[in-house]
Amino acid sequence: MLNLNKIMELARPIAWGAGDVLMQYYQQPQDLEIKFKGGEEGNVTSADLAANDFILSHLQTIFGTDNFAYLSEETEDSCDRLERDWVWIIDPMDGTSDFIRRTNEFAVHIGLTYRQRPVLGLVATPAQDRLFQGMIGHGAYIETRDGRQQRIQVSDKLELNQMVVVASRSHRNHHLEQILQQLPKAAEIAVGSIGGKFAAIASGKADVYISVSGKSAPKDWDYCAPEIILTEAGGQLTHSDLSPLSYNNLELRQWGTIIASNGHRHHEICQICQNSTVTA
Repeated sequence: MLNLNKIMELARPIAWGAGDVLMQYYQQPQDLEIKFKGGEEGNVTSADLAANDFILSHLQTIFGTDNFAYLSEETEDSCDRLERDWVWIIDPMDGTSDFIRRTNEFAVHIGLTYRQRPVLGLVATPAQDRLFQGMIGHGAYIETRDGRQQRIQVSDKLELNQMVVVASRSHRNHHLEQILQQLPKAAEIAVGSIGGKFAAIASGKADVYISVSGKSAPKDWDYCAPEIILTEAGGQLTHSDLSPLSYNNLELRQWGTIIASNGHRHHEICQICQNSTVTA
């Protein structure tokens, strides 16, 4: 294994810097160019592309391409990555629609996988000036601009009717609505980016997230970095059949029903989702 502590030390400033790139466009919206990518892909902006160039140029300068491959939402895919053990998986801006709508709920995702599983992740939320980070076996932390770090942990809520569900404002379908109706819960809150949703669960502000794919599905870069932060904070992320997510495959979409939680009633939540699938 490579030295993950050293890799994290080198990658943290890149995540902060990418957030700064996004904020430059956010604070000067007249400079923002928006293009529709087609189909279910949504929009891409000049901010996405600038942050993507910043991240990739810095990662590749530091880590090279001999040992690492790179997979990013805004760069043409290369199947060479399938032959590599170590792959950086990047979303330069998760929550582009929220960025355009100016909700403050967008994030930078930088994840590192080893043999198809995440081992290191960074999620920057630039509008809040926060950087969430997780590394396998080392816990999860939130960092402020001054470099101070505080360990984060999922909530200790044990009963479903005490838990807060964090959901998307826009990516919803009938099946998801059906599950949310059947799931006992204390409240439901809306947060824009998947990184923001997982950060909310990892820091104990929410407890459950459910995604049900429809015509499209979240992709590797949506989940990779957030997953390691969530699990290092004590949470769980699986498909509804309890199988783990696998990254850096030929198919980048994460199809099916996917559940993130504080871990305490994860099996029961998955069972509710599966039962809903049977009766749908």
